[in-house]
Amino acid sequence: MKRILLIIVAILSLASCGNRTTSSDEAVSADSLFRQQDSILAKASEYSDTIRIKYAKGLRVEYKDDGVHVHISNPDPSSHTAPMELVVKEAKSRFVCMTALQMGNFVALGLEDKVIGITSLRHLFNPLIKQQIKDGTTVKIGKEGNFDLEAVIASRPDYIFVSASKHGGYETLKDCGIPLIPHHGYKETDPLGQAEWIKFIGLLTGETRRANAVFADIENKYNTLKAEVAELMAENAKTKAKNPTIVSGRQIRDGWYVMGGNSYMAQIFKDAGADYIMKDKEETGGVTLDFESVYAKAVGADFWQIDGSFDGEFSLNDLEAEDSRYADLKAFKDKHVLFCNFASTPYRELSPVEPHILLADFVKAFHPEVLPHYQPKYYKLMK
Repeated sequence: MKRILLIIVAILSLASCGNRTTSSDEAVSADSLFRQQDSILAKASEYSDTIRIKYAKGLRVEYKDDGVHVHISNPDPSSHTAPMELVVKEAKSRFVCMTALQMGNFVALGLEDKVIGITSLRHLFNPLIKQQIKDGTTVKIGKEGNFDLEAVIASRPDYIFVSASKHGGYETLKDCGIPLIPHHGYKETDPLGQAEWIKFIGLLTGETRRANAVFADIENKYNTLKAEVAELMAENAKTKAKNPTIVSGRQIRDGWYVMGGNSYMAQIFKDAGADYIMKDKEETGGVTLDFESVYAKAVGADFWQIDGSFDGEFSLNDLEAEDSRYADLKAFKDKHVLFCNFASTPYRELSPVEPHILLADFVKAFHPEVLPHYQPKYYKLMK
């Protein structure tokens, strides 16, 4: 355990911003110790300008004489979305993003200035994008089914990113003559696969070295922490110590919405050293199940993961008010409910490109001795 702590402290120290030093008595925040974007980008020239895909299932890249051929497909095995091949011959600088996730890819690379159009997002956190909207260099193009076509055309985008889960109004956009590119990063079930779509953005913008540098940093932090947790689990196995268990989701309309056992979040749970009680479900996304069937398993789970948008602080009392049966869950009684508030955190914008931070949030909850001074960014224990 001592070696684990020393290695994790070393990782966090390497991730500190600028010249700031952090003593062992100070709290370690995700923003201050995991991002260090400026120092990462400063070393971008040391990285290759060739893109190689390692984790993402929806991307394949081929270098040919006539340009870089990018094969784009939906990683979801149940999808009927037709694959697309895009030939990249030169860098582009003007993009419209339809989702916060797509925009977050640009934010992770420090390329906010290349986002010249976004839909009317309910919550927007990035200060640079906010300023660009105020200055008029980034425009709001409306929402699906009600796009402001004049604004789209006037913004002169090189490409418009679209999402397979969104459909309204895309045919109208096609009539504008602007190329539409599907962005399926959110369908990746490997946390690093989802983050790896930033390489696609690096390729389109001519910033491949920058993308390789940023992803290498994400990959190193994620895999190092994952390996240390695995070592801890191996030590626990020798003493026959049980791994913590976790359930996800809650009642939404007609059933309990949980994450599938092959989902992105289920992989995070596993890598953070927890046993997901719905891991036998084969879905790669979410699935709605009968409340009683989930409740029977959830009642004894050590932890409970939920999320949503809530103005102010969402408390255990608020949760119990939704359904009094929640108070019977062990995780509720032990105050082990992990909640991410979309209204107060940039989860939709940045968590897909910060899997290392998501992992750290859950490691902090499941195994606090591994990250004793870390302050979670997204998922925090409810009070």
